Amino acid sequence: MKKNFTIRQALCMYILLLSWAICIPQGVQAASAGAAAGVPPLVGSIPPPAVGEPDMRGAFVHVTDLAPDALLDIRYYSAYNFVGSRIDGYHAPTAILSRPAAEALARAASAARDRGYVLRIFDAYRPQTAVDHFVRWASDLSDQSTKEIFYPEVDKSRLFDLGYIAAKSGHSRGSTVDLTLVERSSGRELDMGSPFDFFGPISHHGAASLTPEQTANRELLKSIMEKAGFRPYPEEWWHYTLAEEPYPETYFDFPVQ
Repeated sequence: MKKNFTIRQALCMYILLLSWAICIPQGVQAASAGAAAGVPPLVGSIPPPAVGEPDMRGAFVHVTDLAPDALLDIRYYSAYNFVGSRIDGYHAPTAILSRPAAEALARAASAARDRGYVLRIFDAYRPQTAVDHFVRWASDLSDQSTKEIFYPEVDKSRLFDLGYIAAKSGHSRGSTVDLTLVERSSGRELDMGSPFDFFGPISHHGAASLTPEQTANRELLKSIMEKAGFRPYPEEWWHYTLAEEPYPETYFDFPVQ
């Protein structure tokens, strides 16, 4: 992977970031308007069940309820992601996990804090509706708008074959989180060698092209997460699943709000 973006890549990133900047204020404005009208913000609770669905309130919690210093950078609520638009099922820029996973993540946040870092969360529980959105996007080979940023060396027609996109995601079971580390003193995100959600071998654990610093940063995150009870995913340095997840065979579809 080339370390420096081309002009075309930089332009693509600028467009995505501009879209992201537009999306986030809209969410903030909506929450503020609701609060002014006496309506509690969407971020405040797990939704009540629809008719015939189980009540997940209590079984799932918001990450910041147990790890209040975690930074939320929920990419699928924004347009800064490989699809290039807000993802279906993300109604608010918040992170939800099963209670056991959130408790384990709180332990990881404490361990990171002791070392001078804070967790930055990119994604956590992901509704099946969002996964279906990914599948529709990957099936549309005419949409290549984010290729230069997220999959420059991969043919979009092979995203399914290579395992980057699938009809089911462990995130929908509620105990998987995508994250990185940020230095508390400077606010600087640690260099992991590739961006979050970059489709390519450099995102794999043990990638040969990493610098010693990038390797050490990944190992630091891995050590913190494993000691807290999570297991890594070999192909994505940012992806961790609770080793003893409570719903290993269940894929949920309530919205993120």
